[in-house]
Amino acid sequence: MNDRYSRQILFSAIGEAGQTKIRDKHVLVLGAGALGSSIAEMLVRAGIGKLTLIDRDYVEFSNLQRQHLYTEADASNKLPKVIAAERRLREINADVKIEVHLTDADAERLEALAPGADLILDATDNFETRMILNDISQKYQVPWIYGACVGGVGMSFTIIPKVTSCLNCLLKTIPLQGMTCDTGGIISPAVQMVVAHQVAEAMKILVEDFDAVRDTYVFFDLWHNEYQAIAAKARRQDCLSCGTAPTYPFLDRENVSKVAVLCGRDSVQVRPREAMKLDFKKLSSVLEAIGYQVTANPFLLSAEKDHERIVFFQDGRALVHGQKDIAKARAIYQRILG
Repeated sequence: MNDRYSRQILFSAIGEAGQTKIRDKHVLVLGAGALGSSIAEMLVRAGIGKLTLIDRDYVEFSNLQRQHLYTEADASNKLPKVIAAERRLREINADVKIEVHLTDADAERLEALAPGADLILDATDNFETRMILNDISQKYQVPWIYGACVGGVGMSFTIIPKVTSCLNCLLKTIPLQGMTCDTGGIISPAVQMVVAHQVAEAMKILVEDFDAVRDTYVFFDLWHNEYQAIAAKARRQDCLSCGTAPTYPFLDRENVSKVAVLCGRDSVQVRPREAMKLDFKKLSSVLEAIGYQVTANPFLLSAEKDHERIVFFQDGRALVHGQKDIAKARAIYQRILG
């Protein structure tokens, strides 16, 4: 172990004791896209004991410009990101325990996974998931690190329950909503800058050097050479997520949608009302009978007809591509699955 991590151990803030702590820790990463794939790679190379990765999507050619774990073969085969990531990460460091989940990072899933983690890293692309994560973090007292980027801009903030303000508090003072979608494009250096901030903070927490943890909200614009570290106000006592009488509002099923427009993708995700497991063989027959061209791998089934493309996952989720209208996407889904 010492040979492999010798340069990291030589860094006095980590040392032998810190490396042992890293090896004994479990990190949960939400999302395996631009941020998540690089975060996962850095943590695996650093010798994290266990990494859990959750993502709902598959690899496309447009990902390859900034998502370093994936290859053209992954995109050609439409491999789910967590499957492609797991294969590559195991080649990088076989000693790390890796667990992957091809599904939504919804409240139910996070309630099951978060209590066993020492730290959660945000690599999602939507605020609904982030708000769920924020409530999960507060409920189970697990630190998490927010990160987002678009264009040449990025930001990050470290949230430690009972110490810092939470994301729900932060939204009252710092406008974050405009940074949830990549319709403005993205350059790879902005991704890597956010990842550097997130993983540096993660390593401080993993080695338990909490005095070194940054207590400011970081914002930067690489293209226009701007960098700001904004002081985050103290926790709000009336906050429903981290205040004196928390109700964790974003864990309420009534506040969670069953459909979501995917950022910059002209795609809508539709989830079934109840949990299910699709039989791809039967579904393929149904789709072919109504004129769809079908291709499949063990993880997903893709159906195309008249410029309409739908990708089904085994848990009943579907991505309706070429569509931003939620009502139309839901109607297409219901026409096929009822």
